[in-house]
Amino acid sequence: MASQSRAGQPALHGLEFGINEWLVDEQYERYLHDPGSVDRTWRELFASPIPAARGEARDGATTARESTDDAAVKAVRVAALIEAYRVRGHLVADTDPLTAGRVAAHPELELTAFGLRDDDLQREFVVDGFSGQATMTLRDVLNALQESYCRTVGTEYMHIQSSQERRWMQQRIESPHPSPDVAEQLQILYRLGAAEAFETFLQTKFVGQKRYSLEGGESAIALLDALLLRCIGQGVGEAVIGMAHRGRLNVLANIIGKSYAEIFDEFEDAVDIRSVQGSGDVKYHLGAEGTYRALDGGVIAVCVVANPSHLELVGPVAQGVVRAKQDGAADSGEAFPVLPIAVHGDAAFAGQGVVFETLNMSQLPGYRTGGTVHIVINNQLGFTTSSANGRSSAYATDVARTVQAPIFHVNADDPEAVVRVARLAFDYRQAFHKDVVVDLICYRRHGHSEVDDPSITQPAMYDRIDARASVRKLYAEALVRRGDITERQVEGALRDYQGHLERAFTQTRARPVPSSPKPVNPVNHLNAINPVNAQRAAASEAATAITEAAARQVIASQTAVPGGFTVHARVLPQLQRRTTTLDAGTIDWATAETLAIGSLLLDGVAVRLAGQDSRRGTFGQRHAVLTDRRTGAEHTPLSSLGSRAADFAPYDSMLSELGALAFEYGYSLARPDVLVLWEAQFGDFANGAQAVIDEYIASSEQKWGQRSGVTLLLPHGLEGQGPDHSSGRIERFLQLCAQGNMTVAMPSLPGNYFHLLRQQALGEGRRPLVVFTPKSMLRSKVAVSGLTELTMGAFRAVIPDETADTARIRRVLVCSGKVFYDLDAHRRSGGLSDTAIVRLERLYPFPTEELGAELARFPAGAEVRWVQEEPENQGAWSFVGPPVHQAAGRPVVCVSRPQAPVPAVGSARRHAGEQQDLVRSAFH
Repeated sequence: MASQSRAGQPALHGLEFGINEWLVDEQYERYLHDPGSVDRTWRELFASPIPAARGEARDGATTARESTDDAAVKAVRVAALIEAYRVRGHLVADTDPLTAGRVAAHPELELTAFGLRDDDLQREFVVDGFSGQATMTLRDVLNALQESYCRTVGTEYMHIQSSQERRWMQQRIESPHPSPDVAEQLQILYRLGAAEAFETFLQTKFVGQKRYSLEGGESAIALLDALLLRCIGQGVGEAVIGMAHRGRLNVLANIIGKSYAEIFDEFEDAVDIRSVQGSGDVKYHLGAEGTYRALDGGVIAVCVVANPSHLELVGPVAQGVVRAKQDGAADSGEAFPVLPIAVHGDAAFAGQGVVFETLNMSQLPGYRTGGTVHIVINNQLGFTTSSANGRSSAYATDVARTVQAPIFHVNADDPEAVVRVARLAFDYRQAFHKDVVVDLICYRRHGHSEVDDPSITQPAMYDRIDARASVRKLYAEALVRRGDITERQVEGALRDYQGHLERAFTQTRARPVPSSPKPVNPVNHLNAINPVNAQRAAASEAATAITEAAARQVIASQTAVPGGFTVHARVLPQLQRRTTTLDAGTIDWATAETLAIGSLLLDGVAVRLAGQDSRRGTFGQRHAVLTDRRTGAEHTPLSSLGSRAADFAPYDSMLSELGALAFEYGYSLARPDVLVLWEAQFGDFANGAQAVIDEYIASSEQKWGQRSGVTLLLPHGLEGQGPDHSSGRIERFLQLCAQGNMTVAMPSLPGNYFHLLRQQALGEGRRPLVVFTPKSMLRSKVAVSGLTELTMGAFRAVIPDETADTARIRRVLVCSGKVFYDLDAHRRSGGLSDTAIVRLERLYPFPTEELGAELARFPAGAEVRWVQEEPENQGAWSFVGPPVHQAAGRPVVCVSRPQAPVPAVGSARRHAGEQQDLVRSAFH
């Protein structure tokens, strides 16, 4: 039955398309939207008058017209057949090496489903350029369709909305594929041999060790080889690979060029001399950089990004690395000079939500990398979980359809098809700068790791795998059988590669075992005197004050909008107030941040800011980008500081924490010269990216010697907004702090925030910075700074109480963040001059000396209390309690909310009562 979209259309009256009615509806919808997007046969059908009804044929003229109409209808049915194969052909393609040649027919592709019969096979039909022809017999059409869509490559691309992209694909898929020459065949065979020999060598030399073998999917090496050769040929200067552990060692050896000796050292568990701290990581998590060299002398820089075992988390990290490299090469004239390659497992691609987050980034302004080539090494199996239990979709790759990426399902045991698809995928990326997916359908010869027995859970599957020869052997036999190469050439290439491995192994075993590093003396973990803290001390000495002239230049940019630009009526007063704050001594948080960023730009330091609603600011405070009230045009005030100023790149991110923060971390790795800021909408939401914080931000230097200067801005503070809009979870970050791995701060003054950002950008040996930023304090009349704090000051880890008469002090309150202002207001209103309030602005590295010096000013008998808004089992207390006690030289008690499983209550009234009780109890 025709759909509602075609109801009443006379051109199709009386014509039936059976189970393929959907296909005609789809073509008609496209025709209505853009007649040029469908083939000529469809256009003529949809534009034609009503065909004569069969019952009205009476004379010869009518019979002739009927014959013509019948031929036209048959041509439409052939066009529908072609369209059906384009849409459904992949369902009957021979893509599974474990079920070769046993693909069931599909009812929607039967001739009878289109009203065609066997006696039509010899008839000529107009095919409107299909397979490069104007007309073809139906038999030739069928043969061409099966060759294009039903051999060892099944292609999904008809979900793409762009008719230009669909036609581009059709022209290449439906044209005859030339066979590779002998040189290409030998290149493929060598790559397969290298991949297989490497795995076999490791299996025999390092028995029982995990290596996450590529066996069964060795064609992935030929695929990567073809991609990189295409890159060299097209002038792409670099490729960045993000991948999990399956096949990683093989890629490092055979693509990146990591030396065999170095890999063998890792199997021998030799000391990792690159790790300053001596921690390191397992060999199949390590990254590497190298140069890929083609046989003709061409080269391309290539790297694999280090990653943890958290599957797919490396994807957005690699994207951030690529975007940073591309931004850094913006003057090269190439739009996207670095190729991102993401290598996935089938179970992870379907199962991990970060995959979709990363795909969703692919066309966003702040995250585009010009298209990623995704390679799914499809083992048809997870650890032990079958696809029937691991996904609801037909294919592991169906999530990629959401971004209209073409998907090539290719049989990994047809390496020539694999190479052909690799070239096509690369060409598509270069043509349209969009993501493309290669689903390399293969198998896993061993278990998830080599010590696992997969036959326990998949016995039938592994019986077939055990009986199947390797892809190298199958391909070599096919080449010899066809007479393309000789048996001697096959064995010679394999022997050469095995010889390289044996020599490297012998040299590794012959080297003396390196001595163990000297033990590190146990020291106080908070302020240990080691190279890390020495570098931190140097960083803290960076000059962060600016000139008054620079401050005024930055502030002037806030209201200097282009001619004819209409600033929103609610925004303009905020910008105008900023211009008065320098002289009034009322610099607020947003102004201090603007001055920090703007002055860095004038110093030649680029700044990238990304987060949910970060251009305006969650709380309507930032306005980094202005939108014309009338036209919708955008203006970025800090981008108008002059030609010598560095770039400012503020972006609103997608509604994501995990993928978004991973991207910024990757960006910070590749651009250490840029201040990279990621802002959570509320600090509470950062826990959506906890895996990134744990596995990368806190530990990457320890595991991989990999430094990042990424800065996290986490709005924090209990203000009666409920348990999910109150806490950035200070305690979780402090729990991760050790050996100077990051800075954690909660400044209470705009001026201190200003210096903190500039210190992060200008200091040497940067590490991650976590800043718990304010919410209500953004508009506080008392949380302000004067201009001299910016032009003469520096960051203060401890802010002393300069109002107290030290001799009269009986009580010292130590706190961080906005609770200071509640405490200070209570002290003033009650005339409690016997209490001093000291602010701890940096929580880690803990400022033991600074705090000790401040507390020493007060009488030895004065009581010291730590005050925090958060429940006792949360916030900073568990971490700062011991060092505050050490600095005070006396017992310290904690004043806080009682222990609780949530950060805050849901009632604003109850919150207010709790806050009053908390403040009063601090003084009694």
